[in-house]
Amino acid sequence: MTPFWHIIVNPAAGSGTVQKRWPMIEQLLQEMGFSYNVQFTERRGHASRLAEDAILKGGRYILGIGGDGTNHEITNGILGQNFVPSSEVYYALLPVGTGNDWARQYGISAVPRQRLERLLSLQTVMQDAGLVEYFAEGETRKRYFVNVAGMAYDGFIGKKLTQKPAQNRLHYLLMVAQYLLEYQLTGARILFDGQAVEDKFYTINIGLCRYSGGGMQLVPHAIPDDGLFALTYAGALSKAEVLLQTPRFYDGSLLKHPKIGSAQVRSVRVEQTGDSPTLLEADGEFLGETPAVFTLLEKALKVVL
Repeated sequence: MTPFWHIIVNPAAGSGTVQKRWPMIEQLLQEMGFSYNVQFTERRGHASRLAEDAILKGGRYILGIGGDGTNHEITNGILGQNFVPSSEVYYALLPVGTGNDWARQYGISAVPRQRLERLLSLQTVMQDAGLVEYFAEGETRKRYFVNVAGMAYDGFIGKKLTQKPAQNRLHYLLMVAQYLLEYQLTGARILFDGQAVEDKFYTINIGLCRYSGGGMQLVPHAIPDDGLFALTYAGALSKAEVLLQTPRFYDGSLLKHPKIGSAQVRSVRVEQTGDSPTLLEADGEFLGETPAVFTLLEKALKVVL
């Protein structure tokens, strides 16, 4: 049987690139014989609702067109709904965003024709997902993530980007360097596997996949289906040292630095110890702050390669 795809399009992704490319993408869908309907997101969080609605109405094949933010929202819709086990939903992404970090893990092409041709074979893998419980606006909240959650400077950058989004990858890197001068380290305690690490942290990363921040490898030991989070943390490095180590963020050698700690764990808790909370982002989306508890969900997402 030919799958019927529920397509969720974020027209604003890639600084409006999706909206410009959509007529061409739709023409390809029709030429290649796809059966589908399509809905466009209109606001923040809309993609999650559209995914939930599609599953409620019997949809089992969901294709997202957008960037890492769109991916985050749609997978939250799939993982958060209670109509069917999330592992029964086939999920695919055509990446058209600024970073495309989750897609990079799987080598998913951003070229529409190549991506759609690959979907025809319907090859799948099962990926682990994360659930983080955190604090925001006076209450405890929960959110799923499928790539990397970052705290400390990562959360600080996430909050800044919510206020002023990056227009492209170069713009993102410039903002990361600029905001480094503003960032003040905050005290925190990381609890995992019966251990406690307390410091003023520059970064704390909890990853399922390897890439974040436009190709950085802050969790190079992450494996999407091994039943474990990849944890990386860096204490009170100087800002000059951080800048000097920038090549390590990209070449996968970060864990060789003597001041970088790492582990592979099933759960993590991060608590505030200083005067200010430690900020949190997940999949590039700013969420809130400590306390934050991360729980792993094994093989919860069916990914169409």
